Amino acid sequence: MADSLILEVADFEHDVLTGIYSEETGKPQPLRFTISVQLRPAEHYAPDTPLSASKNYMDLKFAASEGLPPGVHFKLIEAVGEHVCETLFLQDERVEAVTVKIVKLALTEANERIGMTLTRHRR
Repeated sequence: MADSLILEVADFEHDVLTGIYSEETGKPQPLRFTISVQLRPAEHYAPDTPLSASKNYMDLKFAASEGLPPGVHFKLIEAVGEHVCETLFLQDERVEAVTVKIVKLALTEANERIGMTLTRHRR
């Protein structure tokens, strides 16, 4: 069985232009992201192993914040997730898979968690 390394940034919020309903369009709405990346691991991690042997966690957060194109309205949060996956694959050839979970925070009636989870593997 092959070794794997999963990096994760969980439960951070960022405002994104998304939605299909009239009350959603034209203004950003808050989304909660959890992003996991399966990375091809180094052979061994010693106490003095440099960051270059892994991936900076802030790269994951960047893909769902500053990495989203400004002014672009995503009708579906699935499209937001797709963009995050593509960004992370382009950032680092060691990324083997990306999972993006997005929860919409603005459209709840009784504190439900409305959202989706998308997993993409490098092709």
